[in-house]
Amino acid sequence: MQLILYQRDDCHLCDLALLELARAAVPDFVSVFIDEDPDLEQRFGVRVPVLLDVDTMRELAWPFDVDTVRHWLSAGA
Repeated sequence: MQLILYQRDDCHLCDLALLELARAAVPDFVSVFIDEDPDLEQRFGVRVPVLLDVDTMRELAWPFDVDTVRHWLSAGA
């Protein structure tokens, strides 16, 4: 499973999402900042943070907690 967390610079919600992902012991993921990418800006806009499973293209948008993250990960396995 390849995961990407789309986020913004200086984003309080993104910081909270990172904490929840750490608490859920999410496997390795890549952080991508959308601020300088017009295509990503258009796609995600104010929806960040968004966790994307690249293999299935499933998205988990904020807000989420540990239980939600674990359930989402297990559903995609």
